Amino acid sequence: MPIPIDHSRPTRKSAKESAFNQLQQWIIDGTLHPGEKLNDSELAEALGVSRTPIRESLQLLEAQGFVKMYPGKATQVTEVEKDSLNDLLPTLAALQALSAELAIANITDQTITLLENMNERFSKAIHSENYFSALKVDEEFHQIIVNTANNAYIHNIVTYLQAHVRRLFFHNSIFLTKQSITEHKTVIQLMKKKKINEVSAVMRKNWLRAIDEFRLFKKQ
Repeated sequence: MPIPIDHSRPTRKSAKESAFNQLQQWIIDGTLHPGEKLNDSELAEALGVSRTPIRESLQLLEAQGFVKMYPGKATQVTEVEKDSLNDLLPTLAALQALSAELAIANITDQTITLLENMNERFSKAIHSENYFSALKVDEEFHQIIVNTANNAYIHNIVTYLQAHVRRLFFHNSIFLTKQSITEHKTVIQLMKKKKINEVSAVMRKNWLRAIDEFRLFKKQ
């Protein structure tokens, strides 16, 4: 099992959390391949922690659907189910739309500026065809809105769903288009004007469009 060595090692204080985040990232970006068997001793050595936080992390990853543990046999990375995008994105779209609605009550000039700057970064990534970076910046853009909504339940569910969507996007080479830049600008303007219904509709459309684009991509 090849394991990267060019990564930051977790500190003792947050070994479990850091190990979980690193393992999840490796699964999402394909460093740990679907179906690959995981060895907790090798992972512990690579991350510079004991086997306990690794085992705890693997249990959390199984609960989230990233690995499957077979007691006494093996732990394997789960396969990427392409069709699950049809279930994930509508759910995430609804939560992101609700986040935009709730965020309006807490919006500040500072938040608007932050969103505008983030969308500018997103635009540069799209125009330079750096689609990997664009995906990361897009997620940061939407996370600002989720954070501004200030609802812990939405935040936790979105974090869980977003990780699976990110994995699907990476493994299926799905990339965002210039249309998302315009939609982001519209979302910002509607939030400025406190247009709750309108911003909800645009946000939902921004997420659901990815389903149609993925279907077109598969036909090519």
